[in-house]
Amino acid sequence: MYSCKSTDSKEGNGEIESTSQSDISEGKLKDSTTENASIAFKSDSLMTKNKDADQDFQTDPKRSSAWNTLVDIRSVKSNIYVDLKYASSDNFMKMVLYDTIRRAYLQKDVAERLGKCQEYLSTLNKDYHLLVYDGVRPVSVQWKMWLALDSIPVNQRVNFVSNPVNGSIHNYGAAVDLTICDGKGKPLDMGAGYDDIRKIAYPKYESQFLKYGELTEAQVANRKMLRKVMTSQNFRNIQTEWWHFNACSRNEAKAKYVQLK
Repeated sequence: MYSCKSTDSKEGNGEIESTSQSDISEGKLKDSTTENASIAFKSDSLMTKNKDADQDFQTDPKRSSAWNTLVDIRSVKSNIYVDLKYASSDNFMKMVLYDTIRRAYLQKDVAERLGKCQEYLSTLNKDYHLLVYDGVRPVSVQWKMWLALDSIPVNQRVNFVSNPVNGSIHNYGAAVDLTICDGKGKPLDMGAGYDDIRKIAYPKYESQFLKYGELTEAQVANRKMLRKVMTSQNFRNIQTEWWHFNACSRNEAKAKYVQLK
C-alpha cells in the first residue's frame, strides 16, 4: 500500500527510536525492495509536450497570486531531473491529480538552495542527479489525498499526509519529495519506494531494518547520501519518509509565502 507525504510528522533529527523486532515485522517488505515502478526520465523533449498548456496556465490572469513567487525548478538548475508523480497516474491514488501543473515548482529561494544541493551532489558523483517527485502542491489536491485515506484514523493518517486544515509545507512550495538517480534517470535503490507507508521507509528505523536484514548497507548508504546532500543546504528530512525534505517549518512557511489553494 502506498500513501502520500507527511508534513505533520516530526522533522528528522537523525535520532533512531527504539523498536522491537515485532514492530519491524509490520514493515517487512512483501515485494521487491527496489523502486516500485520504473521511472520514466522526463527529458527536455518529453517536458516540451505540455509546454503550450503549461504556459497558458502560467499566464492566466485568474491564477492564484501564490504563483508570483514560484519558479520551475529546472529553470534554476537544468540538470535536476523531474518525474512529477501527481501529474500522471503513477501514484498511490492511480489518477492524475495535477491537471494544470506540468512541472515541479518551488519558492525561488528554495529552488536556489536545491540547485546548490545538485551542485554538491555533482562533486560526489558527476553522473548523479536529484530526481524530483513533487514540489508545490495545491490545497485542493491535499484534500483529495486526505479524504482518500479516510479509513486510517486521523492520529495515524497525519504520519502520511498533512491535515489540509493545518496545511502542508508542500502547499507553500517549501517542501520537496525527491531521490537520486543516475544519468539515465534510473533511481538509486533506497530499499522502499516513493509513497511507501511501511515502516521500512522510515529513516528512524533504518538501523533496525539493517540489523534484521530487511535493508542492505548499500540502500542505507544511498539514503544517507541523499540526506547529506539535502542537509548541506539546511533541508530537513522527516522521520517517516526518506524522500521528503522541508526547507523550513510550517510556521515559517506561513509567514513567508502564500499558500497555493
